[in-house]
Amino acid sequence: MCRPIVRALTGVLALAATALPLSAPVSASAAERAVIGGQGVSVSDSPWAVAVSSRERFGGSRSGQFCGGVVVSPQEVVTAAHCLSQEVLGAQLGQVHDLAVVAGRSDLRTTAGREIRVRSTWTDPRYNRVSNAADLAVLTLSRALPRSYAIAIAGPHDPAEQAGADATVYGWGDTVGTGAYPSGLHATRVSVLPDGQCASAYPGSASGTFQASTMLCAGEPRGGHDACQGDSGGPLVARGLLIGLVSWGAGCGRANSPGVYTRMSAMRQDVVSHR
Repeated sequence: MCRPIVRALTGVLALAATALPLSAPVSASAAERAVIGGQGVSVSDSPWAVAVSSRERFGGSRSGQFCGGVVVSPQEVVTAAHCLSQEVLGAQLGQVHDLAVVAGRSDLRTTAGREIRVRSTWTDPRYNRVSNAADLAVLTLSRALPRSYAIAIAGPHDPAEQAGADATVYGWGDTVGTGAYPSGLHATRVSVLPDGQCASAYPGSASGTFQASTMLCAGEPRGGHDACQGDSGGPLVARGLLIGLVSWGAGCGRANSPGVYTRMSAMRQDVVSHR
């Protein structure tokens, strides 16, 4: 089975680009995903949206951002498990000495907000790097953020994740699908789609296989609104609750190719148990 196209950046190529340290290959096994069809927003309205960064691996022009993350408690940030892979980082996780979370900073070129080092990481033991099932990691911070930064995780069968629900995806990734990386946080509206529609879009081809047990998908039938390269691990929010993390998809904003997200209602107990 081919690996789905994930939505992170890759460290090796990022280091090779000075002006835009966020390049990534476009093959089916490459890291991918950012906000398509959205607009700039402020983190003051969404303080739980944070950047996961390593200046060492990804350069400093955009605070070292390579993935997104979500604050779920003062010292815990959830992100995609594949963001911590060697494929994305360009090195073993243990060789990355400056892994950090950037909070309260809309424009990554500034020094607003705070950068907090990651004290430890935990990857869900169910995570499958081939299928991207259970694509979840927890970052424990060395210093606590304000409690007001945290967002609650939706529970199983919550109306927020039901088909047809309006949702918003956030990120600092590619805004057009061709390597246009903004410095500011962007967001776009999408609709949660029925599991059957997601399974039809990703039945097990080279694009990936949808597994409803730990995945949900969202988008628009005609495309145009989606996550893209650089958004992996970022939040999908509906009714004020975290329902998903950007995980993978076929291209960015394509018709009949919705974005696939880690289903957080299925992972909530894992986050709680990890504490």
